[in-house]
Amino acid sequence: MTASRSNRFWTLIIVLLVVITVTGAVLAWMRYRPDKPIEITVAPQQDLREQIYIGGAVANPGFYPLKTTDTIQSLIQAGGGTTDGADITQLELLLHITDVDEQQEPQKIDINRAEIWLLEALPGIGESKALAIVDYRQQNGAFHNIYELTDVAGIGTATFERIKHLITVSD
Repeated sequence: MTASRSNRFWTLIIVLLVVITVTGAVLAWMRYRPDKPIEITVAPQQDLREQIYIGGAVANPGFYPLKTTDTIQSLIQAGGGTTDGADITQLELLLHITDVDEQQEPQKIDINRAEIWLLEALPGIGESKALAIVDYRQQNGAFHNIYELTDVAGIGTATFERIKHLITVSD
């Protein structure tokens, strides 16, 4: 009978180790997020004031004024800080000098990431509409395209037509 108890004991230990291993693997897989680099591009404008493009794994990618006293950290903060999947060790610094004939597209606001204060900067979007956009996003998930914005209470086609060239969506 001692051999039977010994076999049961080792079987129980092996089953327990398998359960622990599988649970650990599932938890590690659930927390895995591929790292995204942060892009920083310097672009002098026609009036010779330098601007910098901050993109990649930042909350609000776009063009921002560049000062000689800026640090990498202050530039990342200007872009709204890093996203959850950002890998701060993977910075990409790119120099982009615009041609005189090259037209700069206005900076667009990502309606999937923008906070209330940034949404309020859009024409016709006040505090209540900005809050409605954020609430809609939290209840229904990310917007798949800019046209879904008309599904938000209080945002009709007239408001959408005023801002459609100023907004974008990310995944």
